[in-house]
Amino acid sequence: MITVTEQAKNKILELKSKEGKNENHGIRVAVEGGGCSGLMYDLAFDAEQQPNDHIYEDQGVKIFVDKKSLLYLIGTQLDYSDGLNGKGFQFKNPNASRTCGCGESFSV
Repeated sequence: MITVTEQAKNKILELKSKEGKNENHGIRVAVEGGGCSGLMYDLAFDAEQQPNDHIYEDQGVKIFVDKKSLLYLIGTQLDYSDGLNGKGFQFKNPNASRTCGCGESFSV
């Protein structure tokens, strides 16, 4: 399961409104090959469930995760920060054995 912090929820709702997304839209969280550590996160709005998707809801945010990505993301928390050390969504992934400096890629 993937959880969402209050800060991430607020930013998702703000972006959803700005981009004209409706209540059917959730976020798709995926893991793809690439980045300096080997795997990288992908985050986008989506409204359609795919055949191999698992769907979760946390803090009122619908989360779509494909079966392959779920293996890497179990227990991950999606957070958002706009502090001095960087601005954007952050993945707190207990499965990651190593992450890059920017936090956008990881390895297991």
